[in-house]
Amino acid sequence: MATEEELLKCFSMPSGQSITGRSSSIKNAFVAAIIPITKPSAADVETVLQILGLRPDDVRCAYCGDKASEWDHLWPLVTNGRPTGYPSSIRNLVPACGKYNQSKGKSDWKVWMCGNARLSPTARGVDIAGRIDRLEEYERWATCKRLEIEELVDSLELKQYYELQDEILSKMRKAQETADSLKKQILEGSRTA
Repeated sequence: MATEEELLKCFSMPSGQSITGRSSSIKNAFVAAIIPITKPSAADVETVLQILGLRPDDVRCAYCGDKASEWDHLWPLVTNGRPTGYPSSIRNLVPACGKYNQSKGKSDWKVWMCGNARLSPTARGVDIAGRIDRLEEYERWATCKRLEIEELVDSLELKQYYELQDEILSKMRKAQETADSLKKQILEGSRTA
């Protein structure tokens, strides 16, 4: 028979949702919405796969070698809620598995790969030396340059765009305050019912 400690240890309560916990998703969406997407040519996809030592019928994560589920921006599009200037194109995308894309986030890819972040290749014991070499070769091919977004767009329009974002985030904070009050009322009401 399991002990009380064992029973409680094996249980994990789902985390509660918060409206303000979605702030970074809103900021990321605002940036992603203005970053142009450049579709690759078949020749570019073939080149990337060759550089990374992959086949089109068996695309693997560039970071660990597991089956890829998506293509990840090697250099992040967003930092601190603003565009980094890196594009969304084959020259900034490598195949990745979902767990690595989530773990890497906006980190520098090489620092993340060599570090001990949760789910990083090093933390999982993946042999990364050859993978780093291939990613560095990809970087040399990609010659991915940052766009100077502030120089490419109307500064007043960009300012207004981020003011809209700030308004949404402010309303989210107010909604969270109301949600907290309602949750408290529900808890108090359920104790007396």
